[in-house]
Amino acid sequence: MKTAIIFSALFLLLPLSLLAQKDDYRAQAEKLVSQMTLEEKASLCSGLDFWQTKPIKRLDIPSIFMTDGPSGLRKSEGSGIGKNVPATCFPTGSAMAATWDMHLEHEVGSAMGLECQANNVQILLAPGVNMKRSPLNGRNFEYFSEDPYLAGKMGTAFVEGVQSQGVGTSLKHFDANNQEYERMIVSSDVDQRTLHEMYLPAFEMVVKEAHPWTVMCAYNKVNGVYASEDPYLLDTVLRKDWGYKGMVVSDWGAVDNRVEGLKAGLNLEMPGNGGINDRKIVEAVKNGTLDPKVLDQSVTDVLAIILRAHADHRPGTTYSKEKHNALARAAADEAIVLLKNDNNILPLNSRRSRKIAVIGGMAKSPHFEGGGSSEVNPTEVANPYDELEKSLGHAAKLSYAQGYVHDDSTSNDLLHQAQSEARKADVAI
Repeated sequence: MKTAIIFSALFLLLPLSLLAQKDDYRAQAEKLVSQMTLEEKASLCSGLDFWQTKPIKRLDIPSIFMTDGPSGLRKSEGSGIGKNVPATCFPTGSAMAATWDMHLEHEVGSAMGLECQANNVQILLAPGVNMKRSPLNGRNFEYFSEDPYLAGKMGTAFVEGVQSQGVGTSLKHFDANNQEYERMIVSSDVDQRTLHEMYLPAFEMVVKEAHPWTVMCAYNKVNGVYASEDPYLLDTVLRKDWGYKGMVVSDWGAVDNRVEGLKAGLNLEMPGNGGINDRKIVEAVKNGTLDPKVLDQSVTDVLAIILRAHADHRPGTTYSKEKHNALARAAADEAIVLLKNDNNILPLNSRRSRKIAVIGGMAKSPHFEGGGSSEVNPTEVANPYDELEKSLGHAAKLSYAQGYVHDDSTSNDLLHQAQSEARKADVAI
């Protein structure tokens, strides 16, 4: 009985100790902000380059490194977008949601966090919990679901997994990011009921249950106001209604009016702007159009995250590529949903199917990831043809036809070859 009581007391004290630790970072940040010049404060409102915040050497304030992505670490070897460091390519958000497995998603998030630690990344720009309201949305593959409850639960598990490794996350894209076409200027016009019953609940769940270090605002407007300068979303809903204490970062290039964004609650503009918007912030304070207290509060939010990120960094961290690839494969297995199985053709049976034709170029050069922020340089890639060959061994004979070329075109010769191989086989894939 005494053991149970002591355990319960420790369990209750743990969140308080973590809260005290967060308050310590904020107290340190407030002290540092009080020592800064106006120009130094403004400098922390935007990035140093494509991925890093600005350091302030005079006060021993370091920079932090942020990078994509939802499907695995996408860290460029340089300061811009170029060759990426090798990392595990995990299943997309849409695939992970199909597992309905929060424990598995937590495990995947934890693995990504470990890879961030190993590559000196402080914030992983994920997960995306926007609703899938149109099949034309170019980022549907990296969003979890059209259901806010499922998206919220999976997003919560992911954030808790990543942050368990001392690495921050960026919950995105806040809010109503429905399409890629004209995404920099389009307005998602949403009535209040739909906004609060469909578009916001997943974000609210993750914010309240998992406490992501940062929230990323979207490119688009919401009801005519850019998400990067919307006081209703960034202040009223996120901070006042939900009690969010972290940092709001812009999507890369999503800022329209930097001073209005600062007033609304946008802490950090990414990437860097060459000092242009920093000077606008300084001028706004000097001419009285920006309250210095607003700037101080915003910089304190940024600095508290920077201090926390560096305190939690573990130099020398390593991970097992083999174990992480095995986890990615296990997650992919769980994501598979079999919709139809005519004549019980699956699973393939080498006793029944001695000749198997494999049709299509992606059997040997698979398309396994999305573009942009989801482009991972995988430590390992398995292709279907080789895996079939390993699985079946000498029990069945495999043949192959390319069928098409990489620009999605084909020819009569390629089609005839594919038809010929299919006719000769017991089963064509």
